[in-house]
Amino acid sequence: MALSTKKLTQGLALLALASAGVAAWQAYQIQDIRAFNQAIQEGKTPATRQDSYEAKFSVAYWQAHNGRYQEATQLFGQLLEKGDDAQKSAVQFNTGNIFFLRGLAVNGRDITVRDETEYLLNQARTAYEQSLRLDNSFWDARHNLDRVLSMLPASPTPGVGESDSPGLIMGNIPVGLP
Repeated sequence: MALSTKKLTQGLALLALASAGVAAWQAYQIQDIRAFNQAIQEGKTPATRQDSYEAKFSVAYWQAHNGRYQEATQLFGQLLEKGDDAQKSAVQFNTGNIFFLRGLAVNGRDITVRDETEYLLNQARTAYEQSLRLDNSFWDARHNLDRVLSMLPASPTPGVGESDSPGLIMGNIPVGLP
């Protein structure tokens, strides 16, 4: 009886030690996740898990948010090679947003600007369509696609001299406003 009590005590001590180790590991992981989330919320590159899909997505998102569209588009393009369909759909959605915002920013009366605006809006349309192919229930992509389609002309922009009114008419947005 004394032998089994001693073994039971050792077993419980070993179990307590293993539980303490697991608890310490989980506390470390929780702190790591908090630091990761804090860096993402502040728009910084996380110190840990820099090669993770989430870290790269966050960096690309914040680059776009800060007007660094080319870098964001390239990083989003790299993410299309990884991830599941929902993640790829989110990448396409954000890429569409970049093109959409750039198209709105360059709208004007000049023929070359009009062509660039139409090109950017068509790129946004393509990205939103690809997002919906990957995740048909992505309502934000559907909404933005509808907005882009309402801003694009029904037929492609005619060449120079073939149009009476230069400039892309963008729904209810008057041409020429800053």
